[in-house]
Amino acid sequence: MMNKICIIGVGLIGGSFAAGLKQANQVNTIVGFGRNELSLIKAQDLGVIDEYSLDIAQALADVDMVLIATPVNSFESVLNLIKPYVTQQMIISDVGSTKGSVVNIAKQVFGTMPENFIPAHPIAGKEQSGVEAADADLFNNKRVIITPEVNANAKSIAAISDLWANIGAKIEIMDTTKHDDLLAMTSHLPHMLAFSLMDYLVSSNPQACHYAAGGFKDFSRIASSDAVMWRDICINNPDQIVKHIEGYQARLENLSNLIKNNQSEALEQLFSEAKTARDDWLKD
Repeated sequence: MMNKICIIGVGLIGGSFAAGLKQANQVNTIVGFGRNELSLIKAQDLGVIDEYSLDIAQALADVDMVLIATPVNSFESVLNLIKPYVTQQMIISDVGSTKGSVVNIAKQVFGTMPENFIPAHPIAGKEQSGVEAADADLFNNKRVIITPEVNANAKSIAAISDLWANIGAKIEIMDTTKHDDLLAMTSHLPHMLAFSLMDYLVSSNPQACHYAAGGFKDFSRIASSDAVMWRDICINNPDQIVKHIEGYQARLENLSNLIKNNQSEALEQLFSEAKTARDDWLKD
C-alpha cells in the first residue's frame, strides 16, 4: 500500500486508475494535477481524487509515485515540469499507448532513463473520455503491459506490478519494440480503420449512416474515441502503424481480387478462417 500518489491528467484512464486504487484500498491519498481546475474539482467531487493542486511542487510533495496520464505528445513538457521535484524514492510511470517514444522522451529530458521510471500501458478503455467516464473496474481482467528498461529498479517494477494487479489487471512484461508493433496491429490499426470508414462514408454520402444497422454501429464504435489522443498515437508510433496499414491494404486488395474474379470457394475459406480465428480468440 502506498501513502500518496499523484496523477497528472485525471481523465478516463488516470481517473479509473485512481478509482480502482481507492476501491481496493491501495493508497491513502491521491492528489490530482492538471491545468483545468474545473476538471480537477469534478474529479474531487466524484471521489476519484482526494485533493488537487495547480502547483506541481505542491502536487508532488512527499508522493511515493507519480502517474502520467496525459496525451503522449505532452510528455516532454510534463517530464520537464516534474524533473526538478523527482527523487530517487519517487516512482514514475505512465499509461501511454506507445512506449518507444515515451522512453526516448524520458532519455532526452533526464539525459538517461531514470531507473525509477517504469513505463506501462493498460489494454483497456472506452470510447468516452474525461473523468466522468472513470470506472474503478475498468482494468479488471485486462492486460497491463509493463516495459521496463534494462536499468530499471526491481523494487519499482514490483511496486507498479502490484498496484495494477491489486486493481484486477493481468500483468505482462514486454520490451518496447515488441509492444509498439503488437499494439499498432491490435489497437492502433482498428482505430485507423474505424476513423477512415467514417471519413469514407461521410465523404461519399453524408446520409449513409442513417441506413446503417447494428454491424456498422459495432464496427465503427471506436471512431468515437478521443481525437487528440489518437493523433498523438499516430505521431508517436508512425512506422509501425503505417506498416500495418499497408499490410492490411494488401489483404484488402487480395479480397477485392477474389470478389472481382468470382472466387467463391476462396472467399468462403477466407471468411471461415477469419470466423474461426475470432471465435477461438473469444474463448481465451
